[in-house]
Amino acid sequence: MKRKLIDLTNQRNAALQEAETALNANDTAAYDRAMERVHNLNTEIERVQNLISEQARQALGAVPSAGEVRDAAEERANTLRNGGAVTFSAVETLRGLRNAAGDGTLVSGSIVQPTGTSANVNDNLGASVLPSLVRCEDMSGLGSWDEPYLISDPTVAVGKPEAVAGTSRAKSEPTFGYAQIRPYEVSITSYLDRNIANLSPVAYMAKVQRAAMRALLNKIAALILLGDSEETRVMYGMLNGADKDGTSLVKTINATVASSKGKIDENLLTQMFFAYGNDYEVGGNAMLFCNKTDLKAWGSLRGTNEKRRIFDIAPLAGQANRGTIADGGMIIPYLLDPSLTAVDGTDQAASTGADKLCAIYGDPQNYLLGLFGNYTIRIDEHVKSVERLHTILGDALVGGNVVAKDGFVVAKIPKAAG
Repeated sequence: MKRKLIDLTNQRNAALQEAETALNANDTAAYDRAMERVHNLNTEIERVQNLISEQARQALGAVPSAGEVRDAAEERANTLRNGGAVTFSAVETLRGLRNAAGDGTLVSGSIVQPTGTSANVNDNLGASVLPSLVRCEDMSGLGSWDEPYLISDPTVAVGKPEAVAGTSRAKSEPTFGYAQIRPYEVSITSYLDRNIANLSPVAYMAKVQRAAMRALLNKIAALILLGDSEETRVMYGMLNGADKDGTSLVKTINATVASSKGKIDENLLTQMFFAYGNDYEVGGNAMLFCNKTDLKAWGSLRGTNEKRRIFDIAPLAGQANRGTIADGGMIIPYLLDPSLTAVDGTDQAASTGADKLCAIYGDPQNYLLGLFGNYTIRIDEHVKSVERLHTILGDALVGGNVVAKDGFVVAKIPKAAG
């Protein structure tokens, strides 16, 4: 099915090119034929995509039995102990990404009930739940993925019946764009005490899986927000999503600047809230993504009586990096991430520099994360041998992009004038 999807996508792209060529040549007949082929291919592509999505959903829902999990864990543990590498399929890894709100294991269900001394390295970092909030899809075998998004609805023609009778109605079609998702390699490093090797194979594998998955979650979370740092971008983040033509898929608004530094004030959150979405809605399923410094600044704002807080912040029980910000009747969910630049206290860039992009507001489902292959994990006993630690090395191919027009609103600190 994926090979068929690639072939259909290539045919559609060729037909779109023909339509553009015909339109530039004012050949309306050729344009109409090419666009009709595009519409037919879009219908076929949608059918294949729906089938692939349903197959993936069934695979993700098929939780292996305890015996199967135990056998797989023992086999993988023995491979790692003998210096080999193990791979987790895209389905297994997606299951782990979507289970990020839990313990971050790559398989569902409890495969071990460990007792005795822990072989973890306690660092109080936790795993980001952001990958479980965005859309995740298996894109194994694809060189890239073009996700269509709606730019504008068709225009509705109106008129008096007696005036339009016998006349051709104005033709109008919706306008679409395409956000491209391409594979980007990520490398993950995590550490465990060497005494982990003394655990039973199942317990050993469970520890390795959790550590490797947590590292993957945190690495991917930063990429989802910021994108990559390549000069020619491969993976886009919520801050900088763009379609195939380079058109931005995010909306930016200026944050307040005081004494050449960004400042959180009582208006910024409201501005982001109402800047998001279209003229028919506010909020939707949107949430705020921000640095902890900004959350503290919002929580520190006081009203005119200097005692009452303007915003009431309530962390979510069991997930301290999530919660809600309430301002009267407006309640906004938030998610903390240290990879984002804080608005509050950040210096403006020089006039020759670039604006600084900071807090983000929007529906996380407007971001599509793709997994382009297996997740490979191996153990190195030498990197941290002096500290008596085993190093867990992981490698994966992921990609992502914003897949909706104005899918996110970003607060920016404009560069200094002059």
